[in-house]
Amino acid sequence: MSTLSRKLQTQKRHRRLRRHLSGSAARPRLAVFRSNNHIYAQVIDDDAQSTLCSASSVDKELRSSVKIGANCDASVAVGQLVAKRALAKGIQQVVFDRGGNLYHGRVKALADAAREAGLQF
Repeated sequence: MSTLSRKLQTQKRHRRLRRHLSGSAARPRLAVFRSNNHIYAQVIDDDAQSTLCSASSVDKELRSSVKIGANCDASVAVGQLVAKRALAKGIQQVVFDRGGNLYHGRVKALADAAREAGLQF
């Protein structure tokens, strides 16, 4: 059994992933953060150190349609919204950063929804 807490294990996986992932202006990074109550997604240009667009389950656009921010339905809505905002800024290809979380459940639902909405990764 590991002596690290679940949060520290996630942070360790995220640091290990970020050694190989980097977003550029041509292909920014789609970063996902999953908390107990909500899910957040950002499209980040690491070279310029700037966030190009973002979406979350606490956005005003999603508040009326999403009642619970911590389920797969909310993740699908956030994935579609971040893809719509990225495409409006002319971003079509991204690098997916799952943030140290397993590619399963809410993270997978967000990624699949973003792909269906038009983002390529």
